[in-house]
This record gives sequence, C-alpha cells and structure tokens, in this order.
Amino acid sequence: MSLQQLFASRCLRMKASEIRELLKLLEQPGLLSFAGGIPDPALFPSQEFAQALQDALMPERQAQALQYSVSEGYLPLRQWLAGEMAKIGIACESDNILITSGSQQALDYLGKLFLSPADTALVNWPTYLGALSAFNAYEPCYDQLNSGGNRDAASYAGAAEEAGGRVKFAYLSPDFANPTGETLSLSGREALLDLVEELGCALIEDGAYQALRYQGQDLPPLLALEIARKGRIEDCRTIYCGSFSKTLSPGLRIGWVVAAKPVIAQLVLMKQAADLHTATLNQIAVHQVATRCFDSHVAKLRRAYGARLAAMLSALQAHMPQGVTWSSPEGGMFVWLTLPKGMDGADLLQQALQRYGIAFVPGQAFFADGSGSNSLRLSFSVLSQEEIEEGIRRLGALLNDQLAAQHR
Repeated sequence: MSLQQLFASRCLRMKASEIRELLKLLEQPGLLSFAGGIPDPALFPSQEFAQALQDALMPERQAQALQYSVSEGYLPLRQWLAGEMAKIGIACESDNILITSGSQQALDYLGKLFLSPADTALVNWPTYLGALSAFNAYEPCYDQLNSGGNRDAASYAGAAEEAGGRVKFAYLSPDFANPTGETLSLSGREALLDLVEELGCALIEDGAYQALRYQGQDLPPLLALEIARKGRIEDCRTIYCGSFSKTLSPGLRIGWVVAAKPVIAQLVLMKQAADLHTATLNQIAVHQVATRCFDSHVAKLRRAYGARLAAMLSALQAHMPQGVTWSSPEGGMFVWLTLPKGMDGADLLQQALQRYGIAFVPGQAFFADGSGSNSLRLSFSVLSQEEIEEGIRRLGALLNDQLAAQHR
C-alpha cells in the first residue's frame, strides 16, 4: 500500500489553489496580470521595516525577539490592536485577541474549531477561495448566503439536518469582498446578525480589506454592531479576523482574531499544537511599524489603489462589449466580471495567456457548488493605470473575438 493510499479522507477535498498556480505565470515577459490580488511591493513600508528589524535585534532586545514566546501573541501588539479595534466600535481587551500567522491560519483554526464532517458552513456564492480551501479539510457541506436577502433560519437548519449535521457558522467578508469587491449594506449586516442569532451559530467576519476604502462612508463591522446590541464582546457570536497582509506586509504573515475569551482560549490550544506561536521577531517589527506609521501608510495605499480602481472602472466602461457586467466597488483590490452565458472563464484564460498577454482568475473556483463558469475576477493592485488601460483593452478584444466566433 502506497503512502498516498494512507492519506486521511479529508485530503480528498484539499486541492491546489488556482490563484497560487496562476502566480507562477507572473514572470512571463509582457504579461499583464490581473490575477494575483497581491499588494504592490513598491508600496511596502520597506525602510520602516528595515529600521524596526534592526531595532528588534539590538543587544538589549535580541533575546526576546529570537526566543520562544507566548501562544497568544506579543502583548504590546495585542494592546495596540485592542486600541485600533475600539476605533471601529469593537470594545475588547488584549485577552480577546490572538495573533495568527496570517488570517489564513485563523480560518483554518476556525474550521477545525467548529466543523465536524457533514456540518454546514454558510458562505456567499461566490466567496473567498482561501476560505473554501481552509474549510474543505474538515469535510463540511455548504449552503448559500445571499447579500440580497437570505432564506429563513428554519430553511437553513432543515437543509443542514438533511445533510447530516447542523449549521455551525456563516462566513463572509462584508467589506470589499474577495472576489467580488462588494460591500454588505448596513441593513444586510443587521439581517445577518438576526439570522445567526436565530440559528444559534457562529459568524466569522473576514476584515482583510476593511481599511482599504477609497470612497463612500465606512460601515461598522458586524462585531461592532453585535456589541452595540448586547453590550459586551463576551456575549457575541461574531468572530472577527484581521490581517496586516494587505496594509503592511503579506510576507511577515501577521493576522489576528478578535472574539469572546472562551473562543480565544480554545484557539490558543490549537495554536500551541500547531506552531506554538507566530514568529516573535515579525510581531515586534509589525508592532513598531504600525505604531509609527499605520494611519499615514494606509492613507498612501488608499490614494494609490483608489486611482487604479478608478482607472479599471473607466477602462471597463470604454472597452467591454455589450452583455458583460461588472461590480463597482468602493475599495479593496478586486472587480468581478459576469460574462454572457455560454462563455467560460477557464477556456478564455488559455486564449488570454497565449494570444493576448493577459491573465485573470476564472470565477468558477470561487463557487462552493462549482457554478459561475461565466465569470472572472480582476485585480488592479499591482499594475499602473496605463497598464490597466492596456490590459482591459486586450480583454475587451478577447471578449469581442469570442462573441464574434459564437455568432458565426
């Protein structure tokens, strides 16, 4: 019997990320890639991190920076985060916060915490591919959340029971979601809180893009709204996941979870069993950079990415053929295209790479039920405004050629 035949059944649902595979293509000469969804490295606060790392390794601090540490995370960083959370309406203490190795690790831990085989997770159609990848290992069923209005709690509970489990949580990114760029309205947030309360399940709020608003008014996080209802975080069902990957640096892998203390305590046990703690040196560096320049740096990101988003929306208006629609986000890193029925994003990608010198992510990978083949995700984060204009022009030419071929 081969080792592969000994793998656990959960491995059957663990697949390579289409996005990670596409990232391997970014070095192709002349390719204009809308695929990655990664921050622009030219905007990293590199000098600030160089100074922070140098400071952390000074003789009087290097023992702490290079030694084992507590699983909960570097206390000064958790204290700073508690202050930042308070600014957006999430009143909490440092003991309500766990530092994770990126918010992706938080999603994996939360899947492990809540999901038994055949339990149900409620997600948007489409949703973040990394969340599906994290949850799939725990063999759940999925049911559809809809930002335009959900089914009643009894319907979700009945479907979950029929599938052999129960609804354990709803997951979504309410601000500038990956992949659609859409934001859940205030009334939609309130309705979702009502739904999870009636279901008696958890609510996982992915706040990865919350800081990246370029226009419009900020909306309160789901956890803030629930605290306003109940008076304190300890009574709340919402679990907030944050990340420095989109604001300061993805390579340092620093994320965090904010939740009631019993949830954090259980996640700490998982952290101890997995990797003991997130790299102390990285936590110290992120804390120092965040305390020195977080607000001014985020303002810089908003100006740069906001201009690129505007360029993409303008180019789409100029070059897309009739029948193609797209989202109009107010922040984040993504625009979502819906193509005329009969088009397939995966098929188009092959032509895009070979003949048009562009890349994007086919939309089907973001759907838990495998639908959505006539859609695709575009990211504007790493290209200049001129490259965005040229890339969208090429995409328009590809789609026009495809439509012409369909009508021959």
